[in-house]
Amino acid sequence: MNYKIVADSSADMLTLSEIDFDLAPLKIITDNKEYTDNAELNVSEMLTDLKLYKGKSRTSCPSSGEFEEAFGDADRVFCITITSNLSGSCNAARVAAKTYVEKYPDRMVHVIDSLSTGPEMYIVIEKLVELIKSGEDFDTIVEKITDYNVNHTRLLFALESMHNLANNGRVSHLVAKMAGLLGIRAIGRASDVGTLEMICKSRGLKNMVADIFSNMKGDGYKGGKVRIHHAQNLAAAELLREKIAEVFHKAEIIIAEARGLCSFYAEAGGLLVGFEI
Repeated sequence: MNYKIVADSSADMLTLSEIDFDLAPLKIITDNKEYTDNAELNVSEMLTDLKLYKGKSRTSCPSSGEFEEAFGDADRVFCITITSNLSGSCNAARVAAKTYVEKYPDRMVHVIDSLSTGPEMYIVIEKLVELIKSGEDFDTIVEKITDYNVNHTRLLFALESMHNLANNGRVSHLVAKMAGLLGIRAIGRASDVGTLEMICKSRGLKNMVADIFSNMKGDGYKGGKVRIHHAQNLAAAELLREKIAEVFHKAEIIIAEARGLCSFYAEAGGLLVGFEI
């Protein structure tokens, strides 16, 4: 059976070695330029451009046609997208899945609404690989990955600015004002329904790291996988890794740079933390 995993680019994943994989890129659009969130995107250059840019910017999700093209000729497809409460990506993937199965009745597609983004999606994809390689049948994988996505993974984030989130209607301008003032970082989570939920605010790097770790434990973290994605803030990511490892010595912690879509919303200095519970 030919399996394939497809993700939109909010998963911060470009390649996957164990299972056939393809990416449906989102786009970041300004009046001056369009950035496609794929392997060719220079994220650092994009962030520099956006910092100097004073106009409006927005994002665009992949079309259903782009998702269908990404499905290729696979017999069994798992497609994971950014939360449907923040983007039309999931809906586009579902339209593509319906069209694909109508064309090829012997094939199957399951679309996963991650209710999240970034490193939490990354962890779910890693679990998908594990389940596919185990030889489980398609329906069993659907059941297990749904449970894992909903009940066993979480996302926290810390932002120095929420300008782009506010301008694109993802958070209120009032909430956005708390970030970036006098060194204050806004800390939040992806809620159970896939919206952005603000938890607290921290002043200073060490307090921010301590608050993230405290909220991880409060959400049920007990030493499982952690994926830390940062937007030009490796120092904070390293400090958080050290904090986690002090308590959970065997925790599998991987740090990576956020790609285009996540960097656009997290902005320079932002941190996204996906973890198992």
